[in-house]
Amino acid sequence: MDAHSPSGSGYWYGPDDRLDPPGAVLQALREYRTVEVARRRSTRDSMGMGETDLLALRYLLRTQSHGERVGPKDLSRVLGITTASTTSLIDRLVSSGHVRREPHPTDRRSLVIVPTAATDAEVRATLGDMHRRMMAVAEGLSADEARTVVSFLRRMSEAIAEPGSEGAE
Repeated sequence: MDAHSPSGSGYWYGPDDRLDPPGAVLQALREYRTVEVARRRSTRDSMGMGETDLLALRYLLRTQSHGERVGPKDLSRVLGITTASTTSLIDRLVSSGHVRREPHPTDRRSLVIVPTAATDAEVRATLGDMHRRMMAVAEGLSADEARTVVSFLRRMSEAIAEPGSEGAE
């Protein structure tokens, strides 16, 4: 987008029409975030679920791929929601066929939450092409560019984290 596009305010250009690099970087971040939020909303809508549901599924699929087990308390902690909300979330995901409750293999008092094979396939079908395109962009960076981007994004995460918080994961 340029300064004259409908969604651009043009504030990142100086009075002499020269580009203000810090302003342009922040605008590019805003544009990325806007597109990313819209895509996530579209994905959630196509899968018929809310933001927390999708975040839970992503976490469950990621931990499953690493051979880890996830219980309700783990979901509560990672998602930052109450145990009552976690129970409702798991009930919704079980009802929709996205996860199963299974007995913990070593602690018969506990349950683990396991995403179904159909969920893995659905998430891959819904997000796979987008992730491949994003990976292609990241793979197009040189090692120096990648270090610069990673450093910048981590510092931005720290800059917007609330004082005293641990920042973004």
